Amino acid sequence: MPENDSLESFDWNLTTWDGSRREQLRRWAQLTLEEIIRAQEEMAELSERLADRHGRAANPIVEP
Repeated sequence: MPENDSLESFDWNLTTWDGSRREQLRRWAQLTLEEIIRAQEEMAELSERLADRHGRAANPIVEP
């Protein structure tokens, strides 16, 4: 059975939408510029692959 210490020491603020967003921003801020650029390139590639799988453009232009 797991120890209760891990539950007591867990930061439950991270489980809210705001807390989760703050944690994402905190982790993103710790990345080097090279890591940020690499992550953005990987996210763009993934977006294109997923869009191709569904037969849509990755960045569709929405007309008003």
